[in-house]
Amino acid sequence: MSKTLLAALALGILAGCASNAHNSHLNQAYQAYDRGDCAQTIFQLSRAERASRSRPHLQPEISLLRGLCLERQALYVDAAQTYRYLLRHYPNSEYSYRAGARLETLRQLGHYQPDQRLPPERP
Repeated sequence: MSKTLLAALALGILAGCASNAHNSHLNQAYQAYDRGDCAQTIFQLSRAERASRSRPHLQPEISLLRGLCLERQALYVDAAQTYRYLLRHYPNSEYSYRAGARLETLRQLGHYQPDQRLPPERP
């Protein structure tokens, strides 16, 4: 086998591994969330975000899971801001519909008032 073919094969394998890194981190984030480990979830989500910068279609899923973890940690304002971010930037995503449902649940539980401005919004 020629050196050029070996180099091309090695690059192909490395590119394949790099392209799946975001999936691995996202899968690990879901596993950590299922275990109730929000610190690990947020860590894996950050890794998935960095690995998927060229794949913006993954951002809504990452943001929704981040919001769910923030909610689980009783960080309701942070969760609400994350959900509102999803609605504003990805209005047609299925994850935005879920974010809207989570905002309604937070409202019903008394943790979110839609007419109240949340930082950093201005009048």
